[in-house]
Amino acid sequence: MSATFSTFATAVQGETAFTVLAVAKRLIAAGKNIVELEVGDSPFPTSPEGFDGGIRALTEGQTHYGASAGLPEFRSTAAEYVNQQYNLSVSADNIVVGPGAKVFEQFFCEAFVESGDGVLVFSPHFPTYPANIHRRGGRMVISKLRASHDFRPSLDDVERFLTDDPKPKAIFLNSPHNPTGGVATLEDLEALASLIRGKDIAVFSDEPYDAMVWQGQHHTLLGQPGMFDQCLAAYTFSKSFSMSGWRLGYSVSSVATAEILTVLANTSLSCVPPFTQQAGIAAMRRDGAVRDERMADFQRKVTLLVTALNQLDDFSCVMPKGTFYVFPSVKTICNRYNITSHGLALFLLEAADDDYGVACLGGECFGDAGGGFLRLSCAEPDARLQDAVTFIGDAVKRESRIEKYLASHPEYRLSTPYVAD
Repeated sequence: MSATFSTFATAVQGETAFTVLAVAKRLIAAGKNIVELEVGDSPFPTSPEGFDGGIRALTEGQTHYGASAGLPEFRSTAAEYVNQQYNLSVSADNIVVGPGAKVFEQFFCEAFVESGDGVLVFSPHFPTYPANIHRRGGRMVISKLRASHDFRPSLDDVERFLTDDPKPKAIFLNSPHNPTGGVATLEDLEALASLIRGKDIAVFSDEPYDAMVWQGQHHTLLGQPGMFDQCLAAYTFSKSFSMSGWRLGYSVSSVATAEILTVLANTSLSCVPPFTQQAGIAAMRRDGAVRDERMADFQRKVTLLVTALNQLDDFSCVMPKGTFYVFPSVKTICNRYNITSHGLALFLLEAADDDYGVACLGGECFGDAGGGFLRLSCAEPDARLQDAVTFIGDAVKRESRIEKYLASHPEYRLSTPYVAD
């Protein structure tokens, strides 16, 4: 008899982007021409100083254990970096290193969330939020982000959560926002801080796209008075310095929270490889100009893609304020063919054409609130982006192919029409 799996393990859902990525790679291996706009990875090589710093550390033998909180030099450099970027005043004691930013979702919940606690999540949301909340027995409470509000967080929903939820304890805030590209304004953060200040409420401020703000500048909730006692912010090198495969990130929080996170890291991952941290140190110190040049290129690509999509019939795409994603509404198209937006995304990849396809994600990959949208990244050359849009505009008119695809994939039939935002 096999041992039974836990209820959590049998119910947990992963990040759908990697599932779609696997399908795309299989089709590419079979000879199909696929424009890959599904995964949020940088198309650029690792920034040069970061790369050289990592290689140098390897040749110097920095391949052994390190402190769970991070190398002292990494922690002090990260503190200097966020102080310079966001006008904070932190020290190495406020910094904890991690293998990317995602792990801090789990650590945050382990640090603050008890069984039955309410956790407010602005949705559409990053797909791993529910898993990490449910690991602790928390209750995910949804606040829907709306295109009509530029996908900014609703402060009215925050106030209702604090007033009406039986056990409000935590809030997940993601700005710049994946998948919508929305950005919380300074006024939003000031209002949020005023609502929660002095209450037993913790905020996970997920900020991996901090260098990708196209209008205005990035602000962190940590910059608001009193928020170090209630907020943990997470950052990553994956986007800013094209270091996704290095698996490097860090958190900024109060010293007391950082001490708890260090113990949680110690008991789960021991440490982040020292040579990876040395790559991050070099990137933070010397790759700022390269970062800014690449971010400007992303902004140009975002504008190109949004402009092109908005020229297609029945597409409506808000210009993102940040990130390298675009999030067009395709509700009219989906309602016409009775197909979910996730089904439409897979149709574009698998069945719209025998030799060519576009890999993107249906909005349902980011929760029910994403239904009726597609998420496309901009991590392809300009010509490929233009070709993809031309193909999409033609493919969504291939009614017979869509009907055939739905006949063989009835799980993608739309049961209830999408409602306009």
